[in-house]
Amino acid sequence: MMMWRLRMLDSILIWVIIVLSPLVDAMRFELISGTSKCIAEDIKHDAMTVGKYSLVNPNDGYPLPDNHKVTVRVTSPYGNNYHFMDHVESGTFAFTASEGGDYMACFWAADHKPPLNLSIDFDWKSGVAAKDWSKIAKKGQIEVMEIELQKLFDIITSIHDEMFYLREREEEMQELNRATNSKMATFTVLSLLICLSVAGLQVWHLKSFFEKKKLI
Repeated sequence: MMMWRLRMLDSILIWVIIVLSPLVDAMRFELISGTSKCIAEDIKHDAMTVGKYSLVNPNDGYPLPDNHKVTVRVTSPYGNNYHFMDHVESGTFAFTASEGGDYMACFWAADHKPPLNLSIDFDWKSGVAAKDWSKIAKKGQIEVMEIELQKLFDIITSIHDEMFYLREREEEMQELNRATNSKMATFTVLSLLICLSVAGLQVWHLKSFFEKKKLI
């Protein structure tokens, strides 16, 4: 139990750092033409998520080349499509997750000779980080302190939900361990019965053989 609590606290601390750190929101990666690359995001059920992507112009001050296009698809853990754009330079998506688990954002670039190396800026936020606080403040004329308090409240709520989520995962793992132990115990008993049966058959066969040979 103590080890489980320590693991849960470590997970919560890591999660809080991710939520509070703006550096983990955006990323840039390379994509070679003719290949694809997928990025996974673990999103909880009913959580809001928003994403924004754009190709980086290799020539500053000039228009983006026509061959710099990508196809983007965002799918749920069960393969449902939430976003699809074909041969675009940039795009955005936003939805509320109806399924909990790993969502995939896959980028694909058409084949080109010679191969092109495309740079893509990708910003994917979920949960509390997906809220645009600047728009909320502008819309409601809320004081700065109230905004900060609302942020803290949402973060605490998310941590609370995360704790229950970790507890549910722990219960699932315990149930899996119990089921595995039960199956192993059944397998052990069956193996023992089979071994005893084989040993009994061998003894009976040897006894019958010796009786036929009149050795006993």
